[in-house]
Amino acid sequence: MTRTLMTTTALLAAIAGTAQAQTAPEVLETYADIAQAKYEDSLIAARVLRDAIGTLAEQPSAGALQAAREAWVEARVPYQQTEVYRFGNPIVDDWEGRVNAWPLDEGLIDYVEGDYAGPSDENQLAALNVIANPTFELSGEEIDASEITPALLQDTLHEVDGIEANVATGYHAIEFLLWGQDLNGHGDGAGDRPWTDYAQGDDCTGGNCDRRGAYLTAATDLLVSDLEWMAGQWAEDGAAREAVTEDERAGLSAILTGMGSLSYGEQAGERMRLGLMLNDPEEEHDCFSDNTHNSHYYDGLGIRNAYLADYVRIDGTRVSGPSLADLVAADDPALDAEMRQRLSETMMALGAIKTAAEAGFAYDEMLERGNAAGEALIMGGVDALVAQTRSIERIVAALDLGGVEMEGSDSLDDPSAVFQ
Repeated sequence: MTRTLMTTTALLAAIAGTAQAQTAPEVLETYADIAQAKYEDSLIAARVLRDAIGTLAEQPSAGALQAAREAWVEARVPYQQTEVYRFGNPIVDDWEGRVNAWPLDEGLIDYVEGDYAGPSDENQLAALNVIANPTFELSGEEIDASEITPALLQDTLHEVDGIEANVATGYHAIEFLLWGQDLNGHGDGAGDRPWTDYAQGDDCTGGNCDRRGAYLTAATDLLVSDLEWMAGQWAEDGAAREAVTEDERAGLSAILTGMGSLSYGEQAGERMRLGLMLNDPEEEHDCFSDNTHNSHYYDGLGIRNAYLADYVRIDGTRVSGPSLADLVAADDPALDAEMRQRLSETMMALGAIKTAAEAGFAYDEMLERGNAAGEALIMGGVDALVAQTRSIERIVAALDLGGVEMEGSDSLDDPSAVFQ
């Protein structure tokens, strides 16, 4: 659902003509520069991940699997900070489902265990297991999957039959293939796929080890190529950069739409409050690896550095410049101070979740019904994100950016609908 903020219409010249040295065009250029840096960092980290996965596929061992898992976790750090670009920028939003779609029916990809639901009226392909089946039928057509390629994953399997849960590509497909299912429920521990799922000959467990390695390799190659494409969209002549800088009013609206939608509907609602309402560990964003605490934290950091126009790259260099905060401060210093305070409170709340998880209190344990400490931690993050969104709304009004639309969530706007 969508929450629409209607404010009075005014000329953007009132913003660009302030006494501050920073102008709206400069703010938008910095925003694009930081987007380019983030996607370039995501690409660099994905290439490291691809190298680690190549080693796992070619020379499988416990150490190679662990190295690939660590590279995946590290690759999430810059990527999660890009999610603030998703909602306000159609080029990103149209693409994002290829690299970060969740949750997924993992039985589409590989074997599943435990109480996995399998095929249903909603998704007949939920247990297709492409890795085990070199041929299968889709919509009455026989598909040759004897060779697992990026094209097969992207053009044939991903969101097949228009079902969003049929996720065949991106970070979470790779995550599942590295960790396997997390069968611990609310108990301690992440997925524990054995390295021998990639072993050769009689050492192979789970069957089809060569095809599993081929799928993992193809998915990672596709992730790298997708990130190469998106990094190019923010380069000097890129379409995403041009779209956000060609119209000052639309560009500033894009910044605030991304900040507000990620803060409210997506993160506070769909990624945090909903999982707590359902007490469902499957609602974790990184549910196979138990890395959700990091995903939440770096999403929040991405919102913060979009407002302050300040990003630290994975090599330690800083990208910064004229910011939305500068424009707000020129118009209403008190509102800028309020927004900075709300951002700090959000990062403290998300940091508390991250700290607790790193100390052994995993996010899926926090989601367990009756776990008061876990509920308090998660709701601390939700409440801070909602309060942060209220300040974003006030900025929209202060800058007279009418018609900005921010994503909502039934978990926040109509909780009873969640259980209908």
